[in-house]
Amino acid sequence: MPREISFFDAYIPTLLLLVLVAGALALVADRLLVRIGLYSLVWHPALFRVSLFVCLAALLGLYVYA
Repeated sequence: MPREISFFDAYIPTLLLLVLVAGALALVADRLLVRIGLYSLVWHPALFRVSLFVCLAALLGLYVYA
């Protein structure tokens, strides 16, 4: 995958698109985890949501840049 993507003659980093994809995946995973009832076992649900997003974004970034 290229490091930059041309979008209307402007180069944007691929990582920006991956962060958007990670946000969508985190949203879907969050909805699934709410239905399962996992957040009743988690100490701080907001911190868990942020860490889920960061882990997904990091994994996608490692997939492209490694």
